[in-house]
Amino acid sequence: MPESRLLEFYRGHGRDHRGRLLSHILGFGHNELEFHHDYIQWLFPLPEPSSANASAPILTLDDIAAFTSEPALGKALLNSFDLMLDFYGLERDGHGGDWKVRRASNFDERTRQWLMSGNHNFLRISRMLRSLSLLGLGSYARAFLECLETIYVENPTAVGTTTIGYWRRAITP
Repeated sequence: MPESRLLEFYRGHGRDHRGRLLSHILGFGHNELEFHHDYIQWLFPLPEPSSANASAPILTLDDIAAFTSEPALGKALLNSFDLMLDFYGLERDGHGGDWKVRRASNFDERTRQWLMSGNHNFLRISRMLRSLSLLGLGSYARAFLECLETIYVENPTAVGTTTIGYWRRAITP
């Protein structure tokens, strides 16, 4: 069976719909991550078509099986996760199954970019949580959600009850 576009992309030899390799996107700075809106569906795929990017890959059961069985794909997905955590002013910490996501030293500066009511980055976060859960990195998704819960408690008006509800439901068992 031929390799899916998503697996080619995550294995480093396939390109997204704009001709970018994964390594190109992983090299984006904060401004590029904010400005471009069509990469997140490649970094964090879902089994449904994207209403924002018709060219985005659709996650299949075969893709999920590959991500959950091939350590190199999981590592590449963690690189994508780390990129986005840095964008939000967060970082992961820990080892084994005991992962935490915590505020990085630039958290306050970075929140000016995304921590405001109705910000499109809230949708990106929902996608990230669900994708990580589906692709075998549920412990990272739960650690991320735990951090987001703290941010919500401290910023209930900015995040809102609807958004935190989406984030909670994005985690799959």
